[in-house]
This record gives sequence, structure tokens and C-alpha cells, in this order.
Amino acid sequence: MDLKKYADVMIFALKSARKGGKFKKGENILVSYDMPALALAEEIYAKLTEQGFNTVVRPYATEKMAKILYTKGSDSQIKFTPVWEKVFTENLNGLIALRAPQNLANLKDVDPKKIALATLARKPIREIMDEREEKGLFSWTLANYPTQGLAKQAGLSLKQYEAQIAKACFLNEKDPAKKFAEVTAQINEVSKRLSALPIVKLRTQSESMDLEILLGEKRRFISGGGCNVPSFEIFTSPDWRGTRGIYFSDLMSFRNGNYVKDIKLEFKAGRVIKATARQGEAFLKKMLSLDKGACQIGEYSLTDTRFSKIDRFMADTLYDENFGGAYGNSHIALGASYSDTFSGKPSELNKKLKKDLGFNESALHWDLVNTQNKLVTATLKNGKHITIYEKGRFLV
Repeated sequence: MDLKKYADVMIFALKSARKGGKFKKGENILVSYDMPALALAEEIYAKLTEQGFNTVVRPYATEKMAKILYTKGSDSQIKFTPVWEKVFTENLNGLIALRAPQNLANLKDVDPKKIALATLARKPIREIMDEREEKGLFSWTLANYPTQGLAKQAGLSLKQYEAQIAKACFLNEKDPAKKFAEVTAQINEVSKRLSALPIVKLRTQSESMDLEILLGEKRRFISGGGCNVPSFEIFTSPDWRGTRGIYFSDLMSFRNGNYVKDIKLEFKAGRVIKATARQGEAFLKKMLSLDKGACQIGEYSLTDTRFSKIDRFMADTLYDENFGGAYGNSHIALGASYSDTFSGKPSELNKKLKKDLGFNESALHWDLVNTQNKLVTATLKNGKHITIYEKGRFLV
């Protein structure tokens, strides 16, 4: 794998994710990484330094450290956030996160409530990032580095896994960043056309599901815009109160070391009233009870098979939520919504307006992916029904 090209893509993604302004020399960028991704972190650090940024590097806790904290740490230790981190985040302009897990089942036997404590404790830090992002002062991007653990869990050799990453991130192209920009422009055009439609409701039908969502007022469709590498999805955060019907996730999901398969959710009046899974059902139900918003929808997304070349299960949501394959994919996220899908001025979207408009609040955000052949129809304000997505492709 060409790490120099990968570093170029990551830096391009970080810059393209910035809203309302360009990066300036002297701004502060954090590069966080799992230890197996050190070589890529070094390439990124070198390029950022050459470009005049103040670059801070911080490795994540090792898998062993994480296991120790959740199994031996007290609740107060698990919830602990250093005082300096708030100040640091308030002055941060960019974050590049590199994930490289070796053991995806590392936390499998840990009580999900322990993990939830840490998730809830990190919420104030995430809110600072969200606020700075909305003001155009901060952007972030995320990518995976191939490991034997990821490859094994996906049923691939390490070489095959690397090839999937190279294909998905255009690393085989002469200028991957340029190719990434071209595809992103095409995706952005589709999202603009969707946003221009006077959509009231969306209905998604496949052999295993029939789900209806209420788009809600002051909504727009957006794309990843560099926040994830790769990112081919077009998504929105609907009014959670109008969700009803059956959603089915046929693509396996790994979360906090837990393996969950064939998730079936029944929604009524916006909330999950019944949840089953062929594997990992107990974990699923614990996540749904994490907080009030965990059993409500925070995101609805579609990926066009013409954009994404990912055609294998990758054992990681970053890739699996961008699955292309034969029929693309749809996914919903249980939990938190994205405030940048608000079509008005970001400064207007306070907590009260979020609640009034049906933007969901939760410490959870869990993407659940369906790769089946599906039909997505939109009900417009004039009562007309149109097909916007069929056989893995957008029709707008």
C-alpha cells in the first residue's frame, strides 16, 4: 500500500471537510492513531509539518489498556476526562483519526453499561467539536489501516483487505486525491438534487423490510464531504417522530467488540417497539436502552453502487456503511442525528429548535446496513409519489 498517497488523501479529506473557510498555516491539527497505523501517521505528520501546521500526535490506548480500564477501573475512572482536554479541544482546528484494531472482540465480554459510561462522559467533548465544526473552525476525518485482525474477521487475507482499501480510496490512481475530488463532486450534485425536491416522506422496501420515515422541516441531504475516508453515502437526519414500519440490517455489524447479525427493528410512532437479531440480540437491546434517544432514528442514508467500489464485508462500519456491491446500500443510524443536515443557518439551531424539529439526541450513533435490492420512493408535498432509488442507483 502506498502510504504517501494514502496520506495525501487523508489531508485532502480533512481540508475538504472544513466548512466556511480554508485551513491556515499555524492552525492546530491532531493526528490520533492506533499503534499499528504508526507508519501512516508518520507520513501524515511529515506532510502536515511541511505545510506549516502545528501538528499534535496522540496514540490511542492499546487494546490491552482499554480492556484493563473497563474490567478493573471504577466508574469514576471510566468516566474521567482530563481537564486539559476541554481547553485543547476548544483550540483544535482539525483531527485525523487512524483506526487499526487487531482484536475486534477485545471488549466482547465487557459489560455494555461500562462502555456506555465512557461514551456518555465523552459527549461534552464531542459537543465542543460539533459547535466548532458548525462555525467553520474545525473539521475531522477518519480512516482505517489494514490489520490482520480486521482481515481475519472479514474472512479475507491481509493482502485482500489491503486491496479493498486501496480500491475504495483510489490509491491505485495516479492522483488519488484528484479522483476522490471528482467522485465527491458527483455525489454532492446528487445530494443537491435530492435536497431540492419537496419531499415529505421516504419509503424503503426490500424483501425483508418496509420502512417509512418523515423527512421533517428544514432538512437537507448531504454527503460525507471528507469526514470519512472513504465516504460515498448521501444522508439526512429525519424527524425521528415519523418513523414507522420494519427495518432489516442484513450486513453484519461489529460494535464494542460485539458481533451482531440480521437485526430486525419494528418502529411505531418513531421508536423501536420490537428488536431481534440472529446473533447478538442481548447486546442490541442493551444499546437500545442506553438513553432515551437510543431507540430512535438519527440518520437515513443511501449509497450508489456507481460511486462505491466496496464489494466485500470489511468487518468495520466505516467501510460497510459505504458498501457498493450489486445493489448499493441503505442504512439507518440508531441514536444521534447530524445537525449539519439542518437547511437553515447553523447558528439558529439551538437545543429547543432541534427538539421542535425532531432532531434526535443520544450518546449512541450506530449505523445498521441493508445491502438488499431495494426500492425507495418519495412522497412529495403535492401528494405525488416518485422513485428516487432503485437497483442500487439514484434516479434523480
